[in-house]
Amino acid sequence: MTEGPLGEGTRAVRAGLPDPVKHEPALPGPVFAAHYHLPGEPTGPYAYGRDENPTWTLLENAVAELEAPGEDGVETLAFASGMAAISAVLFSQLRSGDAVVLPDDGYQALPLVRAQLEAYGIEVRTAPTGADAQLAVLDGAKLLWIETPSNPRLDVCDVRRLAGEAHARGALVAVDNTLATPLGQRPLDLGADFSVASGTKQLSGHGDVLLGYVTGRAGEAMTAVRRWRKIVGAIPGPMEAWLGHRSLATLPLRVDRQSANALAVAEALAKRPEVSGVRYPGLPGDPSHEVAARQMRRYGCVVSFTLGSRARAERFLDALRLVDDATSFGGVRSTAERRGRWGGDAVPEGFIRLSVGTEDTEDLVADVLRALAESAG
Repeated sequence: MTEGPLGEGTRAVRAGLPDPVKHEPALPGPVFAAHYHLPGEPTGPYAYGRDENPTWTLLENAVAELEAPGEDGVETLAFASGMAAISAVLFSQLRSGDAVVLPDDGYQALPLVRAQLEAYGIEVRTAPTGADAQLAVLDGAKLLWIETPSNPRLDVCDVRRLAGEAHARGALVAVDNTLATPLGQRPLDLGADFSVASGTKQLSGHGDVLLGYVTGRAGEAMTAVRRWRKIVGAIPGPMEAWLGHRSLATLPLRVDRQSANALAVAEALAKRPEVSGVRYPGLPGDPSHEVAARQMRRYGCVVSFTLGSRARAERFLDALRLVDDATSFGGVRSTAERRGRWGGDAVPEGFIRLSVGTEDTEDLVADVLRALAESAG
């Protein structure tokens, strides 16, 4: 682990790198191996490809440094996707008869997870993210699942408050940190037991890799997550792990640019009479700004807003030139979509989720405003 009070940019560039070796690359290439030479007793770190891989180890060490800088005893486990990471925490910690609290306004796949949890005899309670509403259904739960900012409506809850209340009532706490990234928010510092994220999004940032991870303090809970990964085999490929690690070096640059762009776009949208419900936690007037400012260092790359109808939203998306109509978020190229096309999100038909990339701010704002004007007819 990198020692000393390093800045976030320096830490991200150096995170997880092995000690330098003459004539070797700073970041070794991906290790493609299903098995390893293993004479005698299996006492070494690498025995079989479903259990461990040197490329995963470097990525995991790097992410742990970003999630909990300078803290010993924190480990990260890499997964094949964000959903693999989410599932690993839920299904490794919960048993039949337990209760779990989920957000009812979170990631769209959570209803599918709910159905599976209930099929296993686990009670699922839900409440909105905003106003710390999950506290009202927390008594007796084994696990509290927090997603803040929520996706896609961008509500924020007080992680420290929720974690303190959950622990006082005997519950573990997991925070989906995908939208914030470790450079925007550190759930473990705020009291969470797990920080979970999809590395597919802003962490890797190029829209070309599926990854997920779970970070937590070493102990029984993380041992159970590791065991679940081994049983299910929800492991990342070495190439994906290497690409994710490579991308961390530019994470601070991308996050800073995308956050600045997102604020500029949100400010421009908020001035338009045909646009309603603009949400971005970094906007001083946003309902979540006060709470977000206490626990976030950066506010993310996603802006949400509503146009008057489905037809207007679709015309707007079609008129954009620098923003691709695509799902997911966090990439260097801006994307947007009408979330209602998927069903499942409790949002208006004209609701837009806009993921802001690293384009020049003036170009991006101009493209959004031009598309608004062209879609008016």
